[in-house]
Amino acid sequence: MPLTFPDYHAEAPGGAQGGRSMVTRPFDAHELGDALKNLGSPLPELTVFGMMLGSGKEIVHFMRATRSLTSAAYVAKRLSKHAIDVMRDGRGMTLTNGNALAGRLAKSAFDLKVPLWLNSPVRELIVENGVVRGAVVVREGRTIRVNAKRGVVLACGGFPHDVARRQKMFPHAPTGKEHYSPGPTGNTGDGLRLAESAGGRVDDSLPNAAAWVPVSVTTRKDGSKGVMPHFIDRAKPGVIAVMADGRRFANEGNSYHDFVQAMIKAAKPGEEIAAHLICDHETLRKYGLGCVPPRPMPLGHHLKTGYLKRGATLAELAAQAGIDAKALEATVAEFNTTAAEGRDPAFGKGSRAYNRYQGDALHGPNPCIAPIQHGPFYAIKMVIGDLGTYAGIRTDANARALDADGQPIAGLYAAGNDMASIMGGNYPGAGITLGPALTFGYIAGKHIAGETAEGSAQ
Repeated sequence: MPLTFPDYHAEAPGGAQGGRSMVTRPFDAHELGDALKNLGSPLPELTVFGMMLGSGKEIVHFMRATRSLTSAAYVAKRLSKHAIDVMRDGRGMTLTNGNALAGRLAKSAFDLKVPLWLNSPVRELIVENGVVRGAVVVREGRTIRVNAKRGVVLACGGFPHDVARRQKMFPHAPTGKEHYSPGPTGNTGDGLRLAESAGGRVDDSLPNAAAWVPVSVTTRKDGSKGVMPHFIDRAKPGVIAVMADGRRFANEGNSYHDFVQAMIKAAKPGEEIAAHLICDHETLRKYGLGCVPPRPMPLGHHLKTGYLKRGATLAELAAQAGIDAKALEATVAEFNTTAAEGRDPAFGKGSRAYNRYQGDALHGPNPCIAPIQHGPFYAIKMVIGDLGTYAGIRTDANARALDADGQPIAGLYAAGNDMASIMGGNYPGAGITLGPALTFGYIAGKHIAGETAEGSAQ
């Protein structure tokens, strides 16, 4: 399903204004039958009443629900169907985005009678005469030797929750704990360790060891902590970001990966690498911010937990958030001098295709710029997170793991975030982890089956 997602650097040589990235079609969870209970739930912070929204047009409808009859009707229909599903099936049954991709891939595997072993950790690889011959797996309390006729593929999700490797590879996390990932907690670098045990090497030369994203840490209603990625709110009109010194440091509408790199550069030595999103009351209620929903949903929970800071004046807000008050007042005053005209001379917010895509197309003259003027004012603190790790196992064009001499390790392959990023630690567009994962999973399968990626026999 092609959409109009622009490349994150659409204006760069070779960049595209849209059509390159794709979004998974919604998938009916009923097709999974009893296996649905094993499908992971979407990140709660990205749901509405537990319902995951499809990227693109669906999110736009929800953002415009109070300003467009067409969008209001769409939202009402979508919420009604979700409510019926929850009453009948205990959960929403229209899967979107990653849930739809995982569900559809699982259904394909089930149709082909491919066995799926859950909760079956690999303890070690079986290596004989330099060839990976299988793995030792723990399943249902029993240790089992699994022999592989052709090869073993490592696809364990990278290392976003491996504190020791984060400490080694994330400059902003000197103890490994100054990082917050919304990724599955089971992605603890097992694939990388297994590859190293068989002679593989992890590429630690990339300029960015992960796909960075600014996140905020929220307290859910059950008391647990949640991690909220800030994808689109930064680009909305009436929103700016400042460091603790009260000053802007980047084009807020740029990609999350670029934005975090700007955060790192702007942080003073010894200072926590954190930024605050700032907006006024009308902007907050119109678009929401982070986990805070737009009107008519209430704000009380987020104010009570301290996730959302509020001040009647900018100075009062600054005191609440730990920001330099005079500098914040000066920053907002400077921003407002040209905001009504839709201009941002300092950082050019709204000047790029990706900025405008994430802005508000109904707002002019610039879909990303509006003054910040009528209190109360609000702030949400953002720190550094990731959408998957880039530093991974070195491989060749057939996804074969390589040893210290750059030679393929017989019988060992890597795909997904276990494989070193083919983008060299950069993030050119939406899906740049999922796309290569699917591609090199396919290539690995073809090679293991005795075919090249082009389909000819070896």
